[in-house]
Amino acid sequence: MRVTFLGTGSAMPTGERFQTGILLEAGGDRLLLDCGSGVIHALQTTDVGYEGVDTVLLTHHHLDHLADLLPLMKARWLAGAESLEIVGPPGTPDLVRDLLSVHEYMQNRLDLTLRTVEDGESFEVAGFSGRAKATRHSMPCLAYRLAHDADRDGDTEPPAFGFSGDSEAFPELIDFFDGCPVLAHDCSFPDEVDVSNHPTPASLGDALAAADAEIGRVYLTHLYPHTEGEHDAMLDSLGERYDGDVRFARDGLSVEIA
Repeated sequence: MRVTFLGTGSAMPTGERFQTGILLEAGGDRLLLDCGSGVIHALQTTDVGYEGVDTVLLTHHHLDHLADLLPLMKARWLAGAESLEIVGPPGTPDLVRDLLSVHEYMQNRLDLTLRTVEDGESFEVAGFSGRAKATRHSMPCLAYRLAHDADRDGDTEPPAFGFSGDSEAFPELIDFFDGCPVLAHDCSFPDEVDVSNHPTPASLGDALAAADAEIGRVYLTHLYPHTEGEHDAMLDSLGERYDGDVRFARDGLSVEIA
């Protein structure tokens, strides 16, 4: 499975990072995780392009995670695509219908499949097997772990990619990602910022250390402008609490999970 970070930024633009979006590819299947502002531009720099993504999986309904959803629909329609599947937490179908009610000319341009995922649910999406867990955020939000059968080695479970969505850090969420070779986790602010609904390096490091989970590499994402120039200090703070492999994600970074 290939994981490509299309957007590693947040609701406040930095000029260097698009808002949240991650592309998963495996065995000819493609899945877009979240679709924040700039993500369809980033998609078009990949070999997949916006024409090659038939399914979007949303973590939650904040703007910086879905601002490019309607632009994606319009671009696909203009390119001759006929369908799109949009999956997300409860309320996702109503959200999409409400967005289309504002832009009526986009209604019925695509054959839409709209469905929801519940906390604790195991599900199939775009050829990937997923599990969902509720996070601690300012609105309902789901974390996901996603695997693909093409990556299965004999009878062993295929490796899973973990994505925290937006969330405070807490050990039970880290335990949800047990066994993931790669985890992308929200780390929105440096320690000096007093924040709720998102972690700082200290709170994330404490959660990683307290959890009873084996995780490969952790990529920090959902980065606010406050983190610019603070990366070394943030990694030091994390390293004082957790001795695993932690790195900063960046737009355009691709990682192979084998």
